[in-house]
Amino acid sequence: MRNSEKNNPSDPRQRLQDLSKERGASLANLSKMLGRNASYLQQFITKGSPKKLEENDRRVLAQFFGIAETELGALPKTAKEKSYNASAATQLGRGMGANAWVDVPRLDIGASAGPGTLPDSEEPYDAFQFSRRWLTEQGLEGAKLSAITVTGDSMEPLLHDGDEILVDRAERPFRDGVHVVRLGDNLMVKRVASAGPERLALLSQNLAYPPIDVAAEECEIIGRVVWKGGRI
Repeated sequence: MRNSEKNNPSDPRQRLQDLSKERGASLANLSKMLGRNASYLQQFITKGSPKKLEENDRRVLAQFFGIAETELGALPKTAKEKSYNASAATQLGRGMGANAWVDVPRLDIGASAGPGTLPDSEEPYDAFQFSRRWLTEQGLEGAKLSAITVTGDSMEPLLHDGDEILVDRAERPFRDGVHVVRLGDNLMVKRVASAGPERLALLSQNLAYPPIDVAAEECEIIGRVVWKGGRI
């Protein structure tokens, strides 16, 4: 990396390096938080590989540091992207019928340290309604969704105590990401990453909590977290 780039405060690599030092968070631990190998962010900063952070990695880091994604290389949204087409929205609203909404059950279960799993027999105490079109736009058409509550601070700042999350329990091929898992008698929400043959790493966003390395057969993946909601 050229010196002019290293000293440029607007350079995402320099910004990430400065934030890491300011918060006392090592690049290795931050890389593990993303479900990457320990040298991932070090190589990004010193070798420019990858050339830019992947969108999901950038979002997680921005949420962790409490900064805008643009500081880590995201392009600012244009006014057109931020605005709504009023006439189209009006037309959509007029045409919405009963089939335009999907009820998502809210279950009285906490994910972090709650007993049990998410059985089909669990009776919901309430429901959220989501636009079927919105679910399709989010890639959630055909998802098997339930809403549960986050408990504890192990996933801060991504998820806060009391946040409600949508969990997709549809059977899909596993990929690294935030999941609700059952480990023994505990139900937890963690970032789950492959950690070698038949092993998984359960990672907290809060670096005060160390990673948990488990055999894949000991950890039941209940579903992938696909949305969150909570008070500001």
